[in-house]
Formats: sequence, C-alpha cells, structure tokens
Amino acid sequence: MGIMPDSWIREMAQTQAMIEPFVESQKREGVISFGLSSYGYDARVADDFKIFTDVDSAVVDPKSFSPQSFVNRQGPVCIIPPNSFVLARTVEYFRIPRDVLVICLGKSTYARCGIIVNVTPLEPEWEGHVTLEFSNTTPLPARVYANEGACQFLFLKGEGPCEVSYKDRGGKYMGQKDVTLPKL
Repeated sequence: MGIMPDSWIREMAQTQAMIEPFVESQKREGVISFGLSSYGYDARVADDFKIFTDVDSAVVDPKSFSPQSFVNRQGPVCIIPPNSFVLARTVEYFRIPRDVLVICLGKSTYARCGIIVNVTPLEPEWEGHVTLEFSNTTPLPARVYANEGACQFLFLKGEGPCEVSYKDRGGKYMGQKDVTLPKL
C-alpha cells in the first residue's frame, strides 16, 4: 500500500470527481491552509456546526444518541465551549475509489491550540461530505473558522481492489450531505 502524490490526487479529482469542489493548490494567505498538498488534500470545514451542550444533563450513548444534546449554529466562526466538542462537515464532497483507503489527520494549527480533529478512515467506495469532530481539550473557549482548512486527507492505494467495499455493505453513512450524528 502506497501513499498517493499530488499528481494522482489531481488526476482523480479532475477525471473521477473524487473531491468536489477541488482546490488545485494550497491556499494559505490569511487563512488556515487548504487545498492540494504534496501527498494529501487539506479539506475545509463548512459553516454548519452542531455544538455539544449539557443543558439537559443527558448521558452520551452511541447506541441511543439524542440530537437534543446539540445546538445548531451556522456562521463564519464557531466557538467550542471548554472541554467540549463540535460536529461539523467538510465543504468538499468525497468519492473514494474501490482500491483506496483514506486517513485523516488534524491540522497542526488547531492541534497547537489544543483543538483536536477526529475522523474515522474513509473506506473504499464511500462517498459524501465528511463529518468532522473538533474537540476542545482546553479549559478556555476555542474558535473554529468556517471555509478554512480543518484536516488533511491521505490517500493510500491498495495492491488491488477490495472484495467488499463500503458501498457493497450498504454502509449507514453513505452519501451523507449534512453533519451526521451517530447511527446504530
């Protein structure tokens, strides 16, 4: 399994619509960088946010998750409460090839401020807007900026296509367009 370079990512974005919209080079002037890099793609966070709240003192349960644990906000900046988290989504829509697995890492600009970005791997033949989790590990409120870089996706090409893809399994998060809460 090898990591794929900028030339392959560009070709797949242009010919297979692997990333839409696709930014062909790093944009960094006055923003947290996004776009194509040497061996990855830095995706942007959209302006729709679900901020975790403890208003109802609910128990967090991945098997029975209450949407009432979140407040919805839309705008150019999201404030994450101390020691809390926010769900968001990428601006970009991804279509992953059958012989590729994608791993996501957070941006160092956020990590150096105690803001951690988490995303599970994008499996072969998964598609959609990626739901992002921003965790504020600090005792202070923290900002996340919409339409700026959030994380970097690394594309790992397998030696051949998998026998069963995410699409074949009818994955529950296939084709998501909005910030998606946990499903069982």
